Amino acid sequence: MLVPDRLFPVDPHTRGIARELYQSIADKPIISPHGHTDPRWYAENQPFSDPAQLFITPDHYVFRMLFSQGISLESLGVPRADGGPTETDGRKIWRLFAENYHVFRGTPSRLWLDHAFEDLFGLTARLSKETADSAYDHIAECLATPEFRPRALFERFNIEAIATTESPLDDLRWHRMIRDSGWKGRVVTAYRPDAVVDPDFAGFADNVAQLGALTGETTSTWQGYLQAHRVRRAWFKEFGATSSDHGHPTARTENLSQAEAAALFAKALKGSCSADEADAFRGHMLTEMARMSLEDGLVLQIHPGSFRNHSGPVMAAFGRDKGFDIPTRTDYVRALKPLLDAVGLEPDLTIIVFTLDESSYARELAPLAGAYPALKLGPAWWFHDSPEGMRRFREMTTETAGFYNTVGFNDDTRAFCSIPARHDVARRVDCSFLATLVATGRLDEEEAYEVANDLAYRLAKQAYRL
Repeated sequence: MLVPDRLFPVDPHTRGIARELYQSIADKPIISPHGHTDPRWYAENQPFSDPAQLFITPDHYVFRMLFSQGISLESLGVPRADGGPTETDGRKIWRLFAENYHVFRGTPSRLWLDHAFEDLFGLTARLSKETADSAYDHIAECLATPEFRPRALFERFNIEAIATTESPLDDLRWHRMIRDSGWKGRVVTAYRPDAVVDPDFAGFADNVAQLGALTGETTSTWQGYLQAHRVRRAWFKEFGATSSDHGHPTARTENLSQAEAAALFAKALKGSCSADEADAFRGHMLTEMARMSLEDGLVLQIHPGSFRNHSGPVMAAFGRDKGFDIPTRTDYVRALKPLLDAVGLEPDLTIIVFTLDESSYARELAPLAGAYPALKLGPAWWFHDSPEGMRRFREMTTETAGFYNTVGFNDDTRAFCSIPARHDVARRVDCSFLATLVATGRLDEEEAYEVANDLAYRLAKQAYRL
């Protein structure tokens, strides 16, 4: 299923350069600095229950595509918010997936799944209705062996470090268990404070009160609230955190006076913010978090521009993060100016900005990152985590921002077995781009080998301080 020269240029000369570059970095360790794998997997190190629970039920890339074809989430085993009945027979879920595997043709999901099926599990026949049961039985047999437990796979994937993402209200019990187990795998957390910085987040006031209870700070006051964040960030750093992460609807930032911020915070606690005031508060908190990053060294990640949970009925029935987050147009030049005026010239601060709006790459993001010392561009993200999306990213940003105002690749996934596949795709696409630069006289071949190593490994390790 896996063509050896997949994703390389068609031209034989350029393809040969890409192949040689790729071979020089194909086996580099994986730095996975931002993602959503479950730390419980590594803490308990229990076998994955069945192929469906490994590949289908937790992966919104997979079940959203099937849902778009009229297949119910219940039939795919996706849990309902009300605890109502859903399919629990892994084989039935798998058969449904296999019967509809053709809908993934041409998608990055197909690349990732085929890579895992063949490279990890040794399958050589394309998944289909006819091969469903034999594939299921083979994968299930593998999952029952010690070699396919989470820690063994972590080591097999050659992961040097992986970051999970937790709320400030999380007790980090699984990270504590990992640390206390003596296992050498490096699994760190990341500080994701959306639940306590977004006035529109369900239960915001209660969440802020819980933050106060966890830290011993009076979070009903503005200064107490800020101090609670400092305390909690320090706690996360004890479990390896090197970054914070912020998933906001827009890229808006603000640099309000402390009195203005305190007044907005009071309104947020009362639930009386207008939509604009809620957005302003989120924007100001990005600037406050950047200031805290100057104090404690955490890298600040901004993931804006997603209309979260677009389907009201799906949100009501299944809850958040069920495949209905949709990209929106996003402004960066004006939106980031208050933050960049406040801290953008700080060379010791790292702010990594992502986008779901590709039209902003060349027009806004590359010029901003090509000027402000604190600003770096995150890789092609989410809907653009694809061969063509990665190629467009390099084409639209390199001329203005270069390679060294970017941060390599991160896989940003809940699907554990897709991690090596995703990194492999990124490495192949980057080597193809570099080969084109070499073949057209814009980059020395010796330089291309160095850049390939930087994009595959060094830049992510450096940017995320791992």
